[in-house]
Order: sequence, then C-alpha cells, then structure tokens
Amino acid sequence: MTTFTVITCTYNAAATVERTLASVMEQDCRDVEHIIIDGCSQDETVNLAQTYKQESDKRGTGHKVKIISERDNGLYDAMNKGISLAGGEYIVYINAGDTFPDRHTLSSVAALAESPAVLPGVIYGDTDIVDNDGNFVRHRRLHPGENLSWRDYRRGMLVCHQAFYALTSIAKHTPYNLEYRYSADVDWCIRVLKAAEREGRETVYARRVVANYLSGGMTTSNHRASLAERFRVMRRHYGWVVTVANHIWFVVRAVIRR
Repeated sequence: MTTFTVITCTYNAAATVERTLASVMEQDCRDVEHIIIDGCSQDETVNLAQTYKQESDKRGTGHKVKIISERDNGLYDAMNKGISLAGGEYIVYINAGDTFPDRHTLSSVAALAESPAVLPGVIYGDTDIVDNDGNFVRHRRLHPGENLSWRDYRRGMLVCHQAFYALTSIAKHTPYNLEYRYSADVDWCIRVLKAAEREGRETVYARRVVANYLSGGMTTSNHRASLAERFRVMRRHYGWVVTVANHIWFVVRAVIRR
C-alpha cells in the first residue's frame, strides 16, 4: 500500500485547524504520517493538535501524528522542515483550513500510484475553494488535464499546491527556495516536475477533486508583491519572451472573464 506524509504548517490557526485535523483523521487509508509544523503559536493551536494526536492514537487508525512547535523563518522554512521529516512515499501539504473532500481521498490517490510499473513523480488533481467556515465557494478555475509537465506552468499555477502529491524521494532533493517569500510553492512545483521528467517518471491526473482549499493566505494579502515574485519565478524557468507573452495573455483572459 502506498504511504503518505501529510504536512500541515500552522501559526495561530486555532480558528480553522480543527476541521483540517478531523479531515486527516477520517481518511480510510491507514498508511498516513501526519506531521504538524507549528511556528510557536500563541493561541490554542498546539493544544488542539495534541488533543487530535491523542484521539488519533486512541482510535487506532494506524496514522502516525508528529507535532513540532518551534520558531521558523516563515511558511516555506516550515514546509522544508516537513520534507526533512517525511517518511511516506508521497508528500502532500494540507494546511490549516484546508481539507480532503471525503474520507476516501488518500485511498483513491494510492490506487493511482500503484497502477504504473514505476511510481509516478507527481499525482495531482482538481481543487474546490472554501470559505472560513469550510463551505464550498466555487471550483478552482484552472484545470490541469492529462500528462502535466513543468512546461505547462508557464500558463499559470495549473495545480493547487494542496492537490499536488510529490514523490518524497524527489521532494527531499528539491527543498523550497527561501529566496522567495510568496511564490516558492510555484517554483517548487516546477522544479519537482522537472526532476520527475529527468528520472523518467510520469505524472498522473486523478480526474477528481482531491483538495478543499481555504481562500486567502499570505499570497492574497500581499497580492502585488506575490505577482511580481511569480513573474521572477516564471522568468527564471521559461525566459523573458515566454513569460512576458503569457502575462499579456493573463491580462486578456481576465478582461474576457469580466
């Protein structure tokens, strides 16, 4: 059976983290390691995580919960800590407020991993956007389609970070670049896909929603800086001409949608 490491990064997330923890505990896939990386929260986040661990252990789900609470250098540093501790075959990030759409999500992804002769480098799916109460808002507009490649990201971040399952052996050699404050996740997905291609590993599309994503976060609250940084990421991977051309298309697309 395919094994997973679910990584949840938190900081003062007591208002939203409980539904995330419950979502992981409800997964019917037994081979799950849940690593919670907390940045020394001042609210009840750590207490809620400890209660969750006790309940998970008592239920005998087979899930292994680890809680680390210490100072870090921001979200992407916390994500790198999660990678360094990961023991599952695949890594997925489900942060505070995010959830799996149903209790069979990890099992369905595991079945996809076991079909090819060689473990896929990335398994990915679609995303629904939810509000602060966990209620459905809309389907994410971008859809990746089959045979995802790093080249596809020149058209934008086609796969939400929470719907991107990376082979751990690749992820451990591809840490987040802490040079970026807002768009290191975009850069990371591109580099993981590049590494998968170098290893001759395919990417597999789940053809279903695999993550409910809480709208908001630091990218939304720092929108202009995030866009400028994402331009730098794309320029680094695709060059000036392709990046400028695609950003012109992004503007046109936005106008058309209005």
